[in-house]
Amino acid sequence: ILQKLQSVLWSYNTKDLDLEEDKEYIITQVLNYGTWEDLRLLYKLYPEKEIKEVVKNPRRGLWFKNVLNFWATIFNIRLKKEVWEKAIFR
Repeated sequence: ILQKLQSVLWSYNTKDLDLEEDKEYIITQVLNYGTWEDLRLLYKLYPEKEIKEVVKNPRRGLWFKNVLNFWATIFNIRLKKEVWEKAIFR
């Protein structure tokens, strides 16, 4: 399945990614750059609870403002202003 996500995981060879170790990166990239098909694949790889957890604890500097807003709204997550600001890609 990861090979099908290569277009959003361009920084790595998907053969070198570990589903558990690289979970945050994979989820963040798909939510930021993926298509609806990529999103379907993501939900086959991870339960919604794990996807929500990545949105709740966004990695610094990796998120687009509108994308993080969208997913926080979809999952009904309220992020602290300082957490949100640190997560936004500049």
